[in-house]
Amino acid sequence: MTARPIDAALWRTAAVLVLGTFMATLDSTIVSVGVDTLADEFGAPVTGVQWVTTAYLLAVVTAVPASGWLADRFGGRRVWLTAVVVFLLASLLCALATTLPALIAFRVLQGLAGGLLPPTGQALLARAAGRDRIGRVIAVVGLVPLLSPVLGPLASGTILAVADWPWLFYVNLPIGVVAVFLARRWVPESEAGGKGERFDFRGALLLSPGLAVLVFGLTWFDQGTPLVAGIAVVLGVVMLAAFVRHGLRAEAPLLDPRLFTKPPFGVAALALVLLGASVFGTMFLLPLYLQRGPGLSTWDTGLLLVPQGIGAAAGSILVNRLVDRIAPRTLVLGGIGLVALGTAPFTQLGLGLPDWVIVVSLLLRGFGAALIGAPVMTIVYRRVEPARLPRAAGALNLLNTLGGSIGTAVLAVVLQARLAARGPDVAAAFADAFWCVLGLAVVAVAGATRLPRAGEAAPDKEKGHADA
Repeated sequence: MTARPIDAALWRTAAVLVLGTFMATLDSTIVSVGVDTLADEFGAPVTGVQWVTTAYLLAVVTAVPASGWLADRFGGRRVWLTAVVVFLLASLLCALATTLPALIAFRVLQGLAGGLLPPTGQALLARAAGRDRIGRVIAVVGLVPLLSPVLGPLASGTILAVADWPWLFYVNLPIGVVAVFLARRWVPESEAGGKGERFDFRGALLLSPGLAVLVFGLTWFDQGTPLVAGIAVVLGVVMLAAFVRHGLRAEAPLLDPRLFTKPPFGVAALALVLLGASVFGTMFLLPLYLQRGPGLSTWDTGLLLVPQGIGAAAGSILVNRLVDRIAPRTLVLGGIGLVALGTAPFTQLGLGLPDWVIVVSLLLRGFGAALIGAPVMTIVYRRVEPARLPRAAGALNLLNTLGGSIGTAVLAVVLQARLAARGPDVAAAFADAFWCVLGLAVVAVAGATRLPRAGEAAPDKEKGHADA
């Protein structure tokens, strides 16, 4: 059967919904190169200001699991519009904050709203596109999460070069206002399909806080307080284990643990977690190295990272053409191979790398990452019944977010340990950390070989496959 063409109406819907994802993902990294500026503004140590970013990421992790239930209960379009409005309000409050604790509190509110935008938007888009067109659409809109780690530092450096720090948050206002206005015209209404299903409060009290505490503990290792970090990690693991036990017994859990044992969701989940860890982990390590090692400015660092975005854009164009013609496993394995090839030179930072090697490596990494994310999401969305798309989208986005958060936290711990061991040889310490990133690719290959061979996956009618 010939796939339907993608008409102008669907592209308009995709363009509007991607604005929400753009705001949410950009704000996860836009503060990264402004830490020193905020430290001077509020008279606080860098370790304290770092919570402006960490609090946002923890709030996102907390909000994502509830996105599916909210969309089922109130309708995806209504939840998406509400999240945009709250995100704009929180952005305004962040810009007007006069103390660091207030800024961190408003970033939590911003993260709670931002965590709802990508999964709800993807579910709305998947419903509007249908199974025969979702692969081509996701190949294009899936570019945004890959670009945000690159555009965030670049946008931050540009803004701070010409304006004060509040504009890091004011910049969201015109984007969000346009998104709300256009969404009311171009995003189709979605029915609330789960009005009779009760919210899993016990699961929410275990899953979201458990994830947040775990990420908190991992990030705290980098602050030189291993006892606090260790307690938090253990507590987070215990809470997540309790959630798994609860999820196996509950009639309608917030996230069904059995889902991850069902093909292809289990291996798709592994691929997305490792992709998030690799993309965000590298965007944590490389800018830090470029500023500490060669001593580049924030602006020059941002420019040197642009090739990864260019590679991702080129890869998304290719995926758009091939996603309906080539087996997803072929695309994903090819993408992992390119990411590994682009990562390998960074394991030799101790030998000194010319800029052109860094540029080519980032091009390869960006191109390869685009070949992984869109096909993996397409596999899952094609197998999920329309009524369960919000839950599936929430699960996929949670995994990608967790991969980025946990991957970055673990790499920060590894880097700190290697810096202590290597002493003044900063480049060698960063090279050691990149060996961990390369190791992620090896694990990802093992999982990707179990993805479906066929380019088209049949819809799954089994509840165990569909619950997300």
